[in-house]
Amino acid sequence: MAFLTVAETARRWGVSERTVRGYCSDARIPGAELIGKTWVIPEDAERPARKPRTPAKGRTLLDTLREEKTSGTSGGIYHHIQIELTYNSNHIEGSRLTHEQTRLIFETNTIGIADTIRVDDILETASHFRCVDMIIDNANRHLTERLIKGLHAQLKQGTTDSRKDWFAVGDYKRLPNEVGGRRTAAPEEVAQRMAELIARYEALSRRTFEDVVAFHAEFEAIHPFQDGNGRVGRLIMFKECLRNGIVPFIITDEVKLLYYRGLAQWNQERGYLLDTCRTAQDAFAEVLRYFRIDS
Repeated sequence: MAFLTVAETARRWGVSERTVRGYCSDARIPGAELIGKTWVIPEDAERPARKPRTPAKGRTLLDTLREEKTSGTSGGIYHHIQIELTYNSNHIEGSRLTHEQTRLIFETNTIGIADTIRVDDILETASHFRCVDMIIDNANRHLTERLIKGLHAQLKQGTTDSRKDWFAVGDYKRLPNEVGGRRTAAPEEVAQRMAELIARYEALSRRTFEDVVAFHAEFEAIHPFQDGNGRVGRLIMFKECLRNGIVPFIITDEVKLLYYRGLAQWNQERGYLLDTCRTAQDAFAEVLRYFRIDS
């Protein structure tokens, strides 16, 4: 029997090498063997089917979030998501607020200041909490340009950017921009590309985890806003997971370099971003188990 290396198998299946090694470690590839420290895979092996990861019917995560948001429950899953999603998403984009300061803003509307802190960091943190409420309130609605622009308007209102003549709060960019040194859609192309992206996505009869991540990758490649694209994009992913019964996830500051690599390499190797998001999904599933929410 002929065997392939992990790298060869990954290329054949269109996934990352880490995914293939995970399949091997979990004994999901019949005939795979560990020789020394290297896995070899039968040439005729088929890629294992991914196990569905959708919340069970009954009391859903979205139901719980709405109940706790309405009742003002402290210390529950709503409380956890507000702080973790806001802290990590803002920190990835350069916010200097600590996790503790983020928590204080949410819980007490105050902040413990030991060092100089940018006012924009505080404003965008408070605004991000309201953006999380927006995606919970609108979780079951279709994804529209109006909602996406509304998230941007909420996030950037009152900031230094909002006072710049060339910065469009709640509207698409007016000037060309780059992300990670890569060119993005020209301002005059954004409206059409966003309309096409949303139309293709909404036309899907069923949206999967991979579809949500793919939307995010193209959204970030378009980079429709002058600033705030990453945070708006990650909010959209969370909303769409809630809408489609998919276990959501939070991209933490600890995996941001893997996340950036995944976005940069999306067109060459989708497995990088998918694996990073799946790892984040696994971590969030543990949070759901802690709060006794079916996943």
